[in-house]
Amino acid sequence: MFPDRSRAKPWYREPWPWLLMAGPAAVVVAGFFTMALAFRTEDGLVADDYYKQGLAINRVLRRDERARELGLRAVVSFSDARVRVVLRGGNEAPPELRLRFVHPTRGGRDRSVSLRSTAPGVYEGSVAGIYGEARRLVLEDVGSAWRLIGNWSGREEPASLEAAR
Repeated sequence: MFPDRSRAKPWYREPWPWLLMAGPAAVVVAGFFTMALAFRTEDGLVADDYYKQGLAINRVLRRDERARELGLRAVVSFSDARVRVVLRGGNEAPPELRLRFVHPTRGGRDRSVSLRSTAPGVYEGSVAGIYGEARRLVLEDVGSAWRLIGNWSGREEPASLEAAR
């Protein structure tokens, strides 16, 4: 009527307790992994001063409008660690430009390079370690009066920039 306990195995030798404990143990391990990942990485999409950034949008829109008024366009070409920009349109060419490589999700991976004029409408500079990831390119004058925007695939191929609409 009652099972013979002399032949029963101890609980830790049975597979069922271990199988039932495996699920919660896996959740605990995954929770610690997620917590470590959250503490080690930066939230690149969250801005501390989002309200000020929202107010500054009108200045950015004016810069795009100014680039359209001047009829500015640019072609950015790459070779090794060199960047070359050919700027078309506008009345006068500034002596220096700034080109920003904006990462789509990680602000900490953004890069910026100063470009010096080598000929009328031609600017060159050097930047390393940007290949392989798609970026948004932002070309602007040093005084931040205008800006041009375009997308780049991350390979050594030219990118076209124009004023945002």
